[in-house]
Amino acid sequence: MSNLPIEVVDMLGQTLAKVLPVTLVLALLFSVLSHFWACNPGRPWWRKRELVTDLSYWFLVPLFARVFRIALAVVGAALIFGIHDADALTAFYDNGHGVLAALPLWLQAVLALVAADFMMYWLHRMFHRGGFWKYHAIHHSSEDVDWISAARFHPVNLLLGTIGVDVVLLLSGISPVALVWLGPFNILHSAFVHANLNWTLGPFRYVLATPVFHRWHHTSREEGGDTNFAGTFPLWDILFGTFRMPADRLPGDYGIEDQASFPREFTGQLAYPFRK
Repeated sequence: MSNLPIEVVDMLGQTLAKVLPVTLVLALLFSVLSHFWACNPGRPWWRKRELVTDLSYWFLVPLFARVFRIALAVVGAALIFGIHDADALTAFYDNGHGVLAALPLWLQAVLALVAADFMMYWLHRMFHRGGFWKYHAIHHSSEDVDWISAARFHPVNLLLGTIGVDVVLLLSGISPVALVWLGPFNILHSAFVHANLNWTLGPFRYVLATPVFHRWHHTSREEGGDTNFAGTFPLWDILFGTFRMPADRLPGDYGIEDQASFPREFTGQLAYPFRK
């Protein structure tokens, strides 16, 4: 018999074992911070609408991402470099390859962070256009944007976004170790920019994406939903004319145009793009 079901269950267990303690720490951290510095006072995150939906994404997305990142890396190495043997594949990715692998790990991590954010900026803009929007609308459908909203992404959005970008970096020669180093920062910062906080970081608003910066992105298109596409560095928005941070007010209303007819449960949102 195939060991695949056992391997899948084992992978799920490993993923949950890593995600659960991180979730508890983030829940405590942002509960305290939003109590004192809420951008939009009102119900706390644990009483938000569609909390079960967000929790489903929060715990299942890491499992999905892990499986498809591995699958894409294997397919990419086979198609581009002609590597099919398991041992050769491990050797190819283990410590990176080519010119980039010769760089210090810290420098690889910095390059990966900047390159990934630049690619994600343009991919993000792509997902706000045409047929791609129906996948990205899932992320924007939350009316109660908070740290737990950070994982609400349709699998297709993830596959063509963060997962695909990670695989491009690995194929270019970046060591997996460098990406592992970036993992904690990416998780914390993603939760941070979605948190219900009124933080702008003052003059550093032009250096690092903040909660207020990203919350403007979750407003209606007229308010700012077609601005602030950068995930980490607002520099891209400044350079390409999509930066928005009004000095006299804070964002307040979130969601999408067809909010009333949009599915609120996890499975309904997964099916939504294919019914459009």
